[in-house]
Amino acid sequence: MAISLSLKFTVRRCEPELVPPALPTPHETKVLSDIDDQDGLRFQIPIVQIYRKQASMGERDPVEVLRQALSQTLVFYYPFAGRLREGPHRKLMVDCTGEGAMFIQAHADVTLDQFGDFLQPPFPCFHELLYDVPATQQLTNTPLLLVQVTRLKCGGFILAIRLNHTMSDGHGLSLFLNAWAEMARGASKPSIAPVWRRELLMARDPPRITCKHNEYEQIQDTLTSSHHNLVHRSFFFGPVDIAALRGLIPQHLQHCSTFDMITACFWRCRTKALQIEADEDVRMMVIVNARARFNPPLPVGYYGNGFAYPAAITKAGKLCGNPFGYAVELINKVKGEVTEEYMHSVADLMVTKGRCLFTTVGSCIVSDLTRAKLREVDFGWGEAVYGGVAQGGAGEFPGVTFFNPVKNEKGEECIVFPIWLPAEAMERFAKEFNAMLSHQNQP
Repeated sequence: MAISLSLKFTVRRCEPELVPPALPTPHETKVLSDIDDQDGLRFQIPIVQIYRKQASMGERDPVEVLRQALSQTLVFYYPFAGRLREGPHRKLMVDCTGEGAMFIQAHADVTLDQFGDFLQPPFPCFHELLYDVPATQQLTNTPLLLVQVTRLKCGGFILAIRLNHTMSDGHGLSLFLNAWAEMARGASKPSIAPVWRRELLMARDPPRITCKHNEYEQIQDTLTSSHHNLVHRSFFFGPVDIAALRGLIPQHLQHCSTFDMITACFWRCRTKALQIEADEDVRMMVIVNARARFNPPLPVGYYGNGFAYPAAITKAGKLCGNPFGYAVELINKVKGEVTEEYMHSVADLMVTKGRCLFTTVGSCIVSDLTRAKLREVDFGWGEAVYGGVAQGGAGEFPGVTFFNPVKNEKGEECIVFPIWLPAEAMERFAKEFNAMLSHQNQP
C-alpha cells in the first residue's frame, strides 16, 4: 500500500524565471518579528501539493493558471516578492523590492497512478520535482519562494514549493496558498486580507524573560551523534491505531487529544530506538499555535510565525519505563504553558540571547499540520490527493516530524508522519511502533 519508491522518471524543466507582482507594490523595508527571525526558523521548508486531472478544467494549463494567479497574489502578499536582508544584531527584515518569486515549469513522463495508491513522503525523485536552483539555498538576498509546477502525463500536476520559514508558519502558509488558490479560481482579492503587523511579536523594551524556556537551554552534547547514516521513512496512524492508543491511557486522561497520544507514542518509540541512556534527559518540543492565546487574538490574516515550542523534559528511563499515560500527561501539560506572556518572553529571550537555536541535544520537535488543511487548497482542480510537507526534519536538524492528514484506500482520515533516523534505529523504531499499536510492550 506504500508509495512506489523504486519509481524512476525524467523531468524536463524550463529555465527558472521570476514572477513579479501583477501590479506595482510598495517599495519599503518591513522588519520581521523577534519570533520570526530566531535561529531555529532560518531554513527553507519544502511543501508538495499533488492534483489529479479534472475534466471540468478542460484543456486549461495548470502552469499558466498558477503562474498568473501567483503574480496576482503577490500584489497582496508583496513581501514574498522581496528579499531578506540582515541588519545589526542579526535582525532580519524584508526589502520589498518587487523582484518576485522564483518559478519553474516542468513536465514529467509519468502518470499519477505510477506513484502508487497511497501518497506520502518520501516522494520518489523529489529533487526532480523541486529543483534546487543554485544560490537560492541561502537565507538572504535570494527569492523567498521557490515554486515548481510539474505537469504529469495523465493531465494531473504536482506543485512543489519551498518557503523561507522566517516569513511564515504552517498557518501563514495556509493563508497564502488559499489566497493563491482563490485567485486561480477567478477571485479579484483574497477572502482573508493578509496582515503584516509583526510588531505584535517584537521584544519589549527593556526585554525581560519572565518564563522558563526549557526549549532554549544550551547544554553540552554528551550523546553519540544520531545524525549519521540517516534514512527517511513515513509512519501511519489510522482510526484503528488511534483507538488502540486510547486504550492504553488511564481514565483521567481520556480527554486528551489525538495529537497528545501520537506525539507521546512517537517520543517513546524514538527514545527506545535511539537507545538513549536511562539517566539522560530527553525533550519533546511541541509546536503550539499561539494566535488565539493573545488578548485580543492575533489578527485573522496574520501570516507570520505565531507559535512557540515548549519542551516536555524527562529522563529516558522514566519515559520508556512508565506506563504510556506518563508521556501523554507530559505532552498535554506542556501545551498549556503557552500564553501571551510566554510569547513575549520568547521574543525577549531572542533579543537577549542573540536569536539562539533551540536545544538540539536529546530533542525532537512535533508540528501538527492537520489544522492547516493544505489538502483542501483548491486551484480549480479540486482537493489535492496529497497536500503537506515533502519530508521530515528542519534545515540541518533531523529530529522534527510533521503530522499530515491523508486519506487511506478506504477513504478514512489518517495521519502520516515522516521521520529521519539512523538505519539501525529506524528498524528498532518500526518494531517498537508496531508493538505499541498491538499492545505488546506495555509495562
